[in-house]
Amino acid sequence: MTSPTDGCADPGPLRPVIDRDRCGAKAVCVAVCPYQVFDVRRLDAGERRGIGLRGRLKLIVHRGRQAVTPRLDSCLACGKCVAACPEEAIRLV
Repeated sequence: MTSPTDGCADPGPLRPVIDRDRCGAKAVCVAVCPYQVFDVRRLDAGERRGIGLRGRLKLIVHRGRQAVTPRLDSCLACGKCVAACPEEAIRLV
């Protein structure tokens, strides 16, 4: 049996960053993350600031919902979210 940390980078500075102009709120990241780093919820006004036209249109379609990382400190940079995201909206930085 493998543990959730198998194949993951050492905990360190790499963390998932969500591209607000690409995220389509499909919640695949929520489903694949073994550390429960992600949620999909309505973005507040501060989180919507700076989103481009493409992102604003996606927010309208998805009723203001996108992926967020409320438990970022739990991330072990395994990359499962990056590989699974259908919009390629997540990268490890």
